[in-house]
Amino acid sequence: NKYETLYIIKPTVEEEARKALIDKFSEIIAEGTVESVEEMGMRKLAYPINYISEGYYVLVNFEAQPTLPAELERNFKINENIMRFIVVRKES
Repeated sequence: NKYETLYIIKPTVEEEARKALIDKFSEIIAEGTVESVEEMGMRKLAYPINYISEGYYVLVNFEAQPTLPAELERNFKINENIMRFIVVRKES
């Protein structure tokens, strides 16, 4: 199955830590096939989240087994540096 995930990293995370975080999630996704990782950079949020008005956006397209998105979401939830995330199954 093909999936797409978009997650927003807190702007307070330093560049090295941000790269490590992106690598960590790419490794989790690597159980499948990572098609592309697009770092969209710092952007203004549509509305403030916990008084933070901007975040670092990362978009990843990948192919994986149906069980992987649940594991990925679990990891997003337990990481305090991830503000928001979404994993969507794309039509084949």
